[in-house]
Amino acid sequence: MNHLIHVSKNGSDYGLGTASSPFLTIDKGASIALPGDTVIVHEGVYREAIKHINSGSSEKRRITFKAADNEKVTIKGSEIINNWKHVEQNIWKVDINNQYFNGFNPFGTKLFGDWLVIDNGKTLGQVYINGQALFEVNDFNNVRNPKTVNEILDHWTNKLVSFDYTNESKYVWYAEIQEDTTTVYANFQDYNPNNELIEFNIRPHVFCPNKSHTNYITIQNFEIAHAATQWSPPTANQTGIIDTHWSKNWIIENNHIHNSMCSAISIGKEISTGDNFNTYRKDKPGYQYQIETVFKSVNSDWNKETIGSHIIRNNVIHDCGQNAIVGHLGSAFSFIYNNHIYNIGNRREFFGHEIAGIKLHAALDTQVYNNYVHHCSLGMWFDWQTQGTRISKNIFAHNTRDLFVEVSSGPYLVDNNILTADYALDNHAQGGAYINNIISGEIVHKLMLDRATPYHVPHSTLISGFAPVYGGDDRFYNNIFIGKNGIKNIGTSIFNDYTASLKEYIDLVSQEEGDHEAFHKIKQPVFINHNAYFNQAEHFDREQSFIQDNAFNPNLNIQEDNSGVYLDMTIPESLLNFKGDIHSTYSLPKVRLVDADFEDIDGSPLTLSSDLLNHSRIDMATLGPIQQLRVGKNHILLWEKDNNTKNSID
Repeated sequence: MNHLIHVSKNGSDYGLGTASSPFLTIDKGASIALPGDTVIVHEGVYREAIKHINSGSSEKRRITFKAADNEKVTIKGSEIINNWKHVEQNIWKVDINNQYFNGFNPFGTKLFGDWLVIDNGKTLGQVYINGQALFEVNDFNNVRNPKTVNEILDHWTNKLVSFDYTNESKYVWYAEIQEDTTTVYANFQDYNPNNELIEFNIRPHVFCPNKSHTNYITIQNFEIAHAATQWSPPTANQTGIIDTHWSKNWIIENNHIHNSMCSAISIGKEISTGDNFNTYRKDKPGYQYQIETVFKSVNSDWNKETIGSHIIRNNVIHDCGQNAIVGHLGSAFSFIYNNHIYNIGNRREFFGHEIAGIKLHAALDTQVYNNYVHHCSLGMWFDWQTQGTRISKNIFAHNTRDLFVEVSSGPYLVDNNILTADYALDNHAQGGAYINNIISGEIVHKLMLDRATPYHVPHSTLISGFAPVYGGDDRFYNNIFIGKNGIKNIGTSIFNDYTASLKEYIDLVSQEEGDHEAFHKIKQPVFINHNAYFNQAEHFDREQSFIQDNAFNPNLNIQEDNSGVYLDMTIPESLLNFKGDIHSTYSLPKVRLVDADFEDIDGSPLTLSSDLLNHSRIDMATLGPIQQLRVGKNHILLWEKDNNTKNSID
């Protein structure tokens, strides 16, 4: 029999967990919830970590955590800090007994891990005033003189979108750790902290089961905030405010998640297959340790029956230092859709090679679609083993960079997206298909001949082989490329020295001496046709059918108001008269190295039969992601704010 377990701020953990005798803490409810049970949390602010979570047993016998209908429930990894003492001018301090932190003191725990390049002495601590996070500085003099924080913000801002933290950066804090006491100094400017809501994040996560393989968990309708999460590279334990802890079939939906020191949601690896060994030992490259992580996982329990297959949907996620969603290996076979993600990695307090709104390694067959990602340092980053992955119908706006696909051999599909950053696409991979997108920004294409990475038996975690990135083996059909003044490499001309068919490639390789060396000398074929190029965007010099109008500027703009997100774009008649094929498994050339087709996650044929707004394509495809364009000015609703417009992929 399925039970309803109630939690209320008026309850007691010595209660019965019923509606008339609720528990006080969510963790108590979690500890007794069994497969099929639902923990209903009633209105209020709960400050706790939920970790005594049992496993569900099947899709029909999940353990569900949900906010009561029409009730506002907030769960925080922070505590309220009172009793501030005035020091001088705008500076205040508070002394905290270290026993208060219960063995984990974020103010004494350094940000740490592989591929963390610039840490600026950052700890995992954070101070909030009325919900706004302050900036950490590294000595007391910087508390007195907070303008020096701008030196931190500008430390690595080459070619980054400018975010104005001038006012916020005056609000700073600094901590001194003694044997028994932690003293936090803060510059609150004109505020008296004893009259405001001051919070410290003191927990490393909010939802995280103690045990791995805690499966079939649902988390819905909460506000979840304030966690002292650690840096999460692919070679270490990956954690977040919500941490699935190497499990399968979680559903995380309709939540408002914000203010994680590093990541909001982790669907990544746990610690047994790697623990920052490159940083600790310094005896091997991080690349080598990542290879070992993959093999340890394959030799252990990483497979479709055991790990992954999560659903993350309809969440609002913002203001995190590293990621909204992070995952290595554990992100395989998942669905990530209809999420609103913004302000990720923008505070510039630290820098490393793992920062993006969504950062996934080995996202095998993972489907990422209908997300609105804006004002991030990087929108999405798919790294290593991007195979069977589909990145579809996403809106990228006002990011420093939009999309990065790295050291992967495909097949992966990027279709019906809008990419608008000046630096729109990093393509350091091969085996991709870019279909019906708008791309208005620079494309950076790089070969990676010194980093062979795994590829897999299709729809499986079994490793089929390794390959470096030779460059090419990409498909570009039905895209609209829009140039920008002063921005180079917009369009497909970056492939001008590549071969244009598999036969041509094989013929040229056959003329070279040697075995593998010959394949390093000849560029793989690219398949490029039926694209449009405006405002100085440049086409592949062997493209046979295309539109190019250097003088025409569509004046592309993504704007947002209280009702939703809109596309403004001017269309010439020539674009609507020029149609492309509706592409499918049958029309897209097979990926060379993996020897695999572009197909659906179950191995069935795939057809790109609908656009970003879920309008059907019937005979021929209008170029770009939107079928309902008209000649002249267009003002099109892309995303409704009230309900996060929910489309589907084909």
